[in-house]
Amino acid sequence: MKNYTYIPKGVCSTEINYALDEEGKIHNLRFTGGCNGNLKAIGRLLEGRDAREAAELLQGNDCKGRGTSCADQLSKSLMEALAE
Repeated sequence: MKNYTYIPKGVCSTEINYALDEEGKIHNLRFTGGCNGNLKAIGRLLEGRDAREAAELLQGNDCKGRGTSCADQLSKSLMEALAE
């Protein structure tokens, strides 16, 4: 399993941490900052899910007209991690 840390841009959370296993499944997803309850829920919902599927699902999600969101930033991070 490989651990990732991503610094999101344009959102309230300041860091996203997670691990991807050999099959590309998400584990131990944690956000620092942001909307605590909502981001904990995202972590629970995505535990063990396919990273590519999650990235496609969350891509383009907007928060308060910012053009991005914590979920969208996670999507960007997952796509970068999968491209490695």
